[in-house]
Amino acid sequence: MKKITIYICLLFCSLGYAQELNLPTWTQYLADNDFIISPTYAGIGDNLKVRANGLTQWVGIKNAPENQALYADFRIANQSGVGISLYNDKNGNTRQKGVKFSFAHHIILDYTSKQYLSLGLSYNLNSFRIDIENFDSGDGTPIVDPGITDDRATSNNNFDVGFLYRFDRFFFAFNANNVLDKGIDEFTGAEPSKLLNFQAYGGYVFSPSKNVEIEPSVFYQMFNSDKRSATDLNFKYRKYNRSGNYYWIGASYRFLNDQLLKPLNLGPMAGVMVNKFYFAYSYQMTFNDLSGFNSGTHSVTVGINFLQGISNCACTKGTSYRKYKTIGTN
Repeated sequence: MKKITIYICLLFCSLGYAQELNLPTWTQYLADNDFIISPTYAGIGDNLKVRANGLTQWVGIKNAPENQALYADFRIANQSGVGISLYNDKNGNTRQKGVKFSFAHHIILDYTSKQYLSLGLSYNLNSFRIDIENFDSGDGTPIVDPGITDDRATSNNNFDVGFLYRFDRFFFAFNANNVLDKGIDEFTGAEPSKLLNFQAYGGYVFSPSKNVEIEPSVFYQMFNSDKRSATDLNFKYRKYNRSGNYYWIGASYRFLNDQLLKPLNLGPMAGVMVNKFYFAYSYQMTFNDLSGFNSGTHSVTVGINFLQGISNCACTKGTSYRKYKTIGTN
């Protein structure tokens, strides 16, 4: 048991280093909320779209990571959109909070073949804090360090840039996140300064029948500092009724790219849209040394679409045409 405790502590430390001032990406983006992946999705669709997400990782392990986030995006002109993201992330004795303000502009490359290019930019304001009041030796005895007299906090202003290419029902987005190096504060010791990471997201929407869509997709993320990377392989099945409401089911398989045949997380997910109200749930089983000590990762998304405003520009339509179509029309 002592060995497992040490392992968990080391793992939390490594995750804290990895996620500092980076919003952890699980499967939230698959809850019909591509805006999580890239600012280039801001303004795609006919509504102001709001999504709230709650995620609890490794349920059953004390002080396991938790995350809450709120996303909203809407179109401000025929070919432009804006969005905002807020998040609160807890990982052991670390706390992260942040907000992103995003802008996207959508361009028609070729109207006949339905080729569109979207360019996006986000301004990020993040804070990272260490809660020293919870430090203890493991037996309830506080750790007293005369060099630490209060909570340690740092903040970072940064930017994300990206593009989104759509060709009929094919889509590919590429993002560079936290493109600026972070200033170093001496008290942190091994504090990372290079937060740049790259994300790529692509897929295709098949329509075997009028009211059915099948959407395989791939999500890739790489941290530029040490080149560690991971990939998600995703699959979704979406079914519509005559009024435009729909439900979907799917699954996601995540692995580290240097361990292709060894899954990191695997799990099912499902969601439903009814009269502009949205709900989705996903579950991820963990495949590592912690799998016997937790019941997996759980994520819930709720949302609403409102303030409908149809654009005259085809470039604001998504690759899933039915999903962005006005509910109540044919």
